[in-house]
Amino acid sequence: MSVHILGVDLGKNFCSVVGVDMAGEVILRRSMRRPKLIDFIAQFPSCIVAMEACCGAHHIGRLLVGQGHEVRLMSPEYVRPYIKAQKNDDRDAEGIAEAASRPTMRFVDLKTQEQLDIQTLHRVRSRLVAERTTLINQLRAILLERGLIFAQGRWRLERAVAALLAESDGSMSDRIFQLIHDLHAEWKVLDGKIEALNGEFVRLARDDDAMRRLTGIPGIGVLNATALVAAVGDASSFRRGRDLSAWLGLVPRQHTTGGQARLLGITKRGNVYLRTLLIHGARAALPSLSRSDTAVGRWLQGMLAKGVHRNVAVVALANKMARVAWALLSKGRRFDAAYLATAL
Repeated sequence: MSVHILGVDLGKNFCSVVGVDMAGEVILRRSMRRPKLIDFIAQFPSCIVAMEACCGAHHIGRLLVGQGHEVRLMSPEYVRPYIKAQKNDDRDAEGIAEAASRPTMRFVDLKTQEQLDIQTLHRVRSRLVAERTTLINQLRAILLERGLIFAQGRWRLERAVAALLAESDGSMSDRIFQLIHDLHAEWKVLDGKIEALNGEFVRLARDDDAMRRLTGIPGIGVLNATALVAAVGDASSFRRGRDLSAWLGLVPRQHTTGGQARLLGITKRGNVYLRTLLIHGARAALPSLSRSDTAVGRWLQGMLAKGVHRNVAVVALANKMARVAWALLSKGRRFDAAYLATAL
């Protein structure tokens, strides 16, 4: 049995495997429990093993690479057009094998355990931030129902609630007062967990060369740098000729007219978390950069002077930051602050 490509549909408990030959004919169909998958594929000579880039795919992929196989991971949205009607696990595996044979298919780089560890820390931090935001909104609503209105901003609310708990003027019932005290204590616990993760990201960025180089870009802090490197790796992971349209699906758009490049927006395809970090970083850097007497400062000033909405300018700056970050990672260079005055 000469298998050229093995298409694997990964499930939580069961996996479907379809093998095709060089002509694309299906010559193998199997269904098995997930723990038996590695031993089953080990029986075959070196071949292409194709999977969707879903939960557990990177771990299995590293094990299969150790057996000498070539692993091809693909985004599920790119596999979907190759799956026939009456969808089931077997046809999913067949569609995965067919998609992996396409010469124009874009594949996901196999991530190391270190990259997955950093991404896991980011996912946990994102959940904690969302929990804290939900708690703060609920706390504001409770206080508003009792006629207590505070200024916007997390730090202003925290100081106001701390002062309210210290005064205890009897303006609310004892039960609600105790509830606000408990919510405030829960808020502090979440703050502590988030700050601990922030400190861990700072240490990671300090010890990694690619992350240190990225933090030199205005608007790229340790969160952005660690998330970007975890997603794409360092310069060694960039293939020859790789461009921004294939980089994380962020797709910063650019249009060239008369030899002059004009940056457009960032599409909403691709990694939402990375795009969010880039835009937050650009929003933080915009005030100082727009006041600077540099090329990028004059570019931002020109946009704002034309009446461009501030949020549009933020996204345009995030676009530029994404391109600079890609250039640094792909070429292995360091960011030169003097570059802002001449070339950006």
